[in-house]
Amino acid sequence: MLVVGGEYLVRSSVALSFKLNLSRMVIGLTVVSFATSAPELLVSVNAALDGYSDISLGNVIGSNIANIGLVMGITAVIAPLVIDRDFYKFNWPVMMFLSVALYILLTTGNELDRLEGGVLIILLLIYLFLLLRRARGAGVKAEPEAVDDTLAVVSNVKILLWLAIGGIALWGGSELLVKGAVDLATTLGVSERVIAVTMIAVGTSVPELAASVIAALKKEKAISLGNLIGSNIFNIASVLGITAVIQPIAVKSEAVLNNDIFWMIGFAAVLIPLAFIPRKYEIGRYKGVIIVSAYALFVSMAFLN
Repeated sequence: MLVVGGEYLVRSSVALSFKLNLSRMVIGLTVVSFATSAPELLVSVNAALDGYSDISLGNVIGSNIANIGLVMGITAVIAPLVIDRDFYKFNWPVMMFLSVALYILLTTGNELDRLEGGVLIILLLIYLFLLLRRARGAGVKAEPEAVDDTLAVVSNVKILLWLAIGGIALWGGSELLVKGAVDLATTLGVSERVIAVTMIAVGTSVPELAASVIAALKKEKAISLGNLIGSNIFNIASVLGITAVIQPIAVKSEAVLNNDIFWMIGFAAVLIPLAFIPRKYEIGRYKGVIIVSAYALFVSMAFLN
């Protein structure tokens, strides 16, 4: 339901953007990015409203770890990832800044309140402004596969229908995933946090994983490191920001701050040495194996602990 809902939401959002005469570049860098973060957002909001704050935090932290450790790792094993200059000059520093900022915000008061959520949203808007300005300056266009031209001629009725299907499927899927996670945690005798940073995180990262693997198998260079880093930035700034504004997120499990978030920061930080040592500007197969192995270690330790 989350995969179907996400797909229909992306379609309807892009079609609506064409109706509003937005450029393909703007659609690709903003609308598509927001729409693909919808599964994480719906799951986190639903969990927070139901009182499962650990699922809200674990979902985002786990998704960010999965995007690098699982999605990027598997993609690199299939086909080497080429690193562009924007990665280490802009996207990676922003991701690291937001990752560390999230840790600081959570340690001061053991919760992410509405004001702090608002700060994250403001940081996201600044990031989007700088992203669009850089893209215009470099003459960058949105990725062709991200913005389908045929959506420009879709009828209003179809857009509304897609929006309805996307919204209902996302909400229903997130409800089932949260309830299923809580039941599974109880059955297995582990915390909701463990299920959130592992199973839920992978569940909400399925669209990115599927898109990346398909692109890698087709030998397409469209899936770059920048796409995955951008997803991590949106997860922290938009998903947690919007969720905290709707319902403040409390840190219920100490392991979130003592363990999980350090794994997230660690996976982000290790990308720089991986990108430049020993071969520059490429993350090849053996580096991919190292990353996936590290992710397997993270999941194993989460359950063992």
